[in-house]
Amino acid sequence: MEFTIHTQVLLAAFLIAVVMGAVANKTNFCTMGAVSDLTNMGDTGRMRAWLFAIAVALTGVLIIEATGTVVLPKDTFPPYRTANFAWLRYVLGGLLFGIGMTLGSGCGNRTFVRIGGGNLKSLVLLVCFAAPAAYWMMWGDIGGKGFFDTFFMSWIGPTVVDLEKFGIKSQELGAIVGGLAGLQDTKTLHLVLGALIALALLAYVFKSADFRRSFDNILGGAVIGLAVVAGWWITGGSWGAEWKDFAEFQTEVPSRVAVQSYTFISPMGDGARYVLQPTNLTLVNFGVMALSGVIVGSFLYSLVTRKFRIEWFANFKDFLAHAIGGILMGTGGVLSMGCTIGQGVTGISTLALGSILTFVAIVFGAALTMKMEYHLLDEQGLFRALRLALADMKLLPAAR
Repeated sequence: MEFTIHTQVLLAAFLIAVVMGAVANKTNFCTMGAVSDLTNMGDTGRMRAWLFAIAVALTGVLIIEATGTVVLPKDTFPPYRTANFAWLRYVLGGLLFGIGMTLGSGCGNRTFVRIGGGNLKSLVLLVCFAAPAAYWMMWGDIGGKGFFDTFFMSWIGPTVVDLEKFGIKSQELGAIVGGLAGLQDTKTLHLVLGALIALALLAYVFKSADFRRSFDNILGGAVIGLAVVAGWWITGGSWGAEWKDFAEFQTEVPSRVAVQSYTFISPMGDGARYVLQPTNLTLVNFGVMALSGVIVGSFLYSLVTRKFRIEWFANFKDFLAHAIGGILMGTGGVLSMGCTIGQGVTGISTLALGSILTFVAIVFGAALTMKMEYHLLDEQGLFRALRLALADMKLLPAAR
């Protein structure tokens, strides 16, 4: 294969993802685990690692944008800074994804890490449920009309808010505040807001002495955050410009040639699409290489440290939970246009309001599910368990 700029970009995406996979395995970086630790034990360690990753990614993006090294347009993939604020997509998709990742024992990135470590439950979740669900949401067709358009856009479309009608150019926080204040140039405001948010996150994260002493939590957050910055740098800088020019002159245009960084839901759907057409190498894109890289990196780390372990379902109930979780992850992730990494780190690094909303919805959906599972184990009915869970989260009066 000719070593073109397209090959270079894909190889870079793969190698960075290999490092991500190995480090996530070593440090047990897990966003679902972060919510679980906080909800069930009051332990903030892994949540702080997630927030540290966000702070690192945000700081890095602020720097490369301020220096002109990278330009992040409104039509990135996914379009984080679009002026079309699809609030219902973010909220509903985030909730579904949060519920799904709890039932499936991990988010998209963690699923790939677990596969690399020998977890066959995560492999079944990915291959049989999450990837097919994501594929149908992205590429499914019913009677000549897209699956997503048929079942979702008819009622979600009318709820989308066009921010440009209010003089707001995009859903980036600086643009929103600047637009409401009648400012034309919001670049400085973007940098100031971003810097304040990054500093606030760093202050909170390192306020904990336990976190400061945790090499793994610091390493995991730093590597995930830097990987996101690297993805933006590769696709949004000089390499990205050359990559786009290369693609425009190809007879068969490669898939997903756009400014982007790491996200792990659309790659599930794209990966399933490639499996159905394995000879069509144009379908091998940035996301597919990222997905593969995380699995390989985790696998290599597991082999080197002799931690590779085959794990299977404990019982049918365990299988059913993973099946439902996989479907909800694939569906909710596409609906919200990202996962705990794609929206929760990569998206927030652009200061997109939709990404922040999705992050909150994912955490809420996961925490609520964990609380409900706890009460269901105590043989409470479904609605009783829901009420108790909401009461635990101080969203309803304490149940009697």
